[in-house]
Amino acid sequence: MVIKITLEFSRVLVGVVFVFSGLVKAIDPAGNAIKINEYLSTFGLEYFLWTDSILSFGQAALEFTLGFCLLMGVYRKLITFCILLVMCFMTPLTLYLALFNPVSDCGCFGDALIISNWQTFYKNIVLLACTIFLYIYCRRLTSFYSYKAYWFIVPFSFFFCIAFCIRNYDHLPILDFRPYKVGNNIFKLMEIPEDAPQAEYRFIYEKDGLKKEFALEDAPAGDSTWTYVNSKQIKKGFIPKISSFELYNEEGENIGMKILSQPEPLFLLVASALELASDQHIEEINQVYDFAREKRYPFYCLTASSPEGIEEWKKNTGADYPFLTADDVVLKTIIRSNPGLVLIKEGTILAKWHHNDIPNEPMLAETMAACLGEMPLPENDAEESRVMPAKKNKQEGERWLRIISGFVLPLLLIWVYDFLRNRRSRKKKTGLRNY
Repeated sequence: MVIKITLEFSRVLVGVVFVFSGLVKAIDPAGNAIKINEYLSTFGLEYFLWTDSILSFGQAALEFTLGFCLLMGVYRKLITFCILLVMCFMTPLTLYLALFNPVSDCGCFGDALIISNWQTFYKNIVLLACTIFLYIYCRRLTSFYSYKAYWFIVPFSFFFCIAFCIRNYDHLPILDFRPYKVGNNIFKLMEIPEDAPQAEYRFIYEKDGLKKEFALEDAPAGDSTWTYVNSKQIKKGFIPKISSFELYNEEGENIGMKILSQPEPLFLLVASALELASDQHIEEINQVYDFAREKRYPFYCLTASSPEGIEEWKKNTGADYPFLTADDVVLKTIIRSNPGLVLIKEGTILAKWHHNDIPNEPMLAETMAACLGEMPLPENDAEESRVMPAKKNKQEGERWLRIISGFVLPLLLIWVYDFLRNRRSRKKKTGLRNY
């Protein structure tokens, strides 16, 4: 009985973690591709950088499928063995990450839940222990389908997750876990509370071959008999969700805060790399620019590309809007689209569009009317206040309902068919025995 309870607990724990990990990667496959790109660069595998999106899709689908099949008890020995292989690979890898810190976080849960490398390693130790236990006693796991239905569950789960990845890659993620999501105010997320914890450092100085640590107020900075050696952080301070918002014009002047503070709505065309940006919807982008110019709304293109790249983009697209440069990491965090369109008013992000979803003028006017109707922000505005119109929230709810229904209903129908078929089979065998 104890083994059975422990077994089912381990099944739920490992299964839920794998499903959650795969799901958040599928929600933001572009972000997962960026993390994979970081891994490949860190380990000197630059030749394989072109595979980052393929690996992102495959990793998300594999984790989701393994976790879901474990929860359903499908191919119990094979699934537990595959999960064991994954954990035997990931556990030493996360130990290396914890020891040497080549990347800031492993990215196992994307931007939905960021944990340190040591926390990731401890988590994997627990999962590895549970997975070993599951593999040893896999035959005692409860299965919710008969063996004859397994052939459908595995490929359906895998390819449904792939399709979900494609949807979130060709459009904006259905959920945005980043600080620049719609409804957030950039100024609010840059604020540091008065009672916020301060970072503490120790400064190492050397004198007559003896090294000594000093606090900031005690450091002998003006004493020439001491030689500065190094410094180290002993306590982390408060880090705002958005540390800065720097946008530079052609003169090298940072005008980020200036343009965010303008009272009128602001359009930002965000293209982290113009050399790689899609030019399939240039006409729609130019129409938005014409709309903004007609309404006297500011319109800028933000990019991390070089002046040569900007000139090439202007030449190829006929762009007449002004360009500002920014850090490419910030631009990729703002929107998962190259290019993508962002609508901001007084620092609050009102709407974002993937380049595949650039609205036409009537839709844009309707969206702006709905968004601006929610302004100004309420007095008790929190860090992540939502200003999405009710219509938009309803559309998102309906979208989620379609996705969940598209996954659950086929599995439910297969379960009903499987149950009825097994029931007829049992009746038939009982009848033969009675005869």
